[in-house]
Amino acid sequence: MVEINDDVVSLEFQKDGAGIAGDVRDIVIRRQDIAWEVGLSVKHNHEAVKHSRLSHRLDFGDEWFHIPCSNTYWNAVTPIFDYLKKEQINGTAWSQLSNKETDVYIPLLEAFMNEVLASYNLDQALPRKMVEYLIGVCDYYKVVSIDSKRMTLIHTFNLHGTLNHSSTQKVSAIEVPIVELPTEIIAIRFKPGSNTTVEMYLNNGWELSFRIHNASTIVEPSLKFDIQFIGMPISILNIECRWN
Repeated sequence: MVEINDDVVSLEFQKDGAGIAGDVRDIVIRRQDIAWEVGLSVKHNHEAVKHSRLSHRLDFGDEWFHIPCSNTYWNAVTPIFDYLKKEQINGTAWSQLSNKETDVYIPLLEAFMNEVLASYNLDQALPRKMVEYLIGVCDYYKVVSIDSKRMTLIHTFNLHGTLNHSSTQKVSAIEVPIVELPTEIIAIRFKPGSNTTVEMYLNNGWELSFRIHNASTIVEPSLKFDIQFIGMPISILNIECRWN
């Protein structure tokens, strides 16, 4: 950004389609004269990674790690979604379902876990593909404003070694390590004491939480995941910027 020449630094807001293609950056700062850019993913008061869904139509396996869901998965979840379709026609509210955890959340999450493990047996690269789907395929800084703590957090996702390069005019003040992606699923299970959250433990320091919830008042055959990191590699720097 401080190179002394006549080139222009461009500030670009990413289109929504970029996220679908795996680029989760909201803002990209670029120069054209040198191979240099900085990507920012900006969050306000939350650190959720993605709000993916399970539904009667969505093939999460194909979308997340390019392995279509099996017939075993669809046979397990179809009766659940058929039940939700019926309640949707009746105009039932989620709050009116007295047994939604045992009838919906638990069997859906069990089918989800079983399908992840079955797909992992087919493709040992699944842990890397899943994390790349969740955090994106481009390097960036994740900037999170937390108003209640009067603090901004900066996380470094330097997966491919493109962040924090020195310029010809200035050497970088800090070194941003390259992050090692996971290669193994160690465990996947229900969070202790919860019927709505699954935890996944991967090697190289990656730990994920998948909380399923309804995203509307009236029942519909679609539920949303709130996906968050509960553990990240030490090579992801966490920089705290306190407000005055």
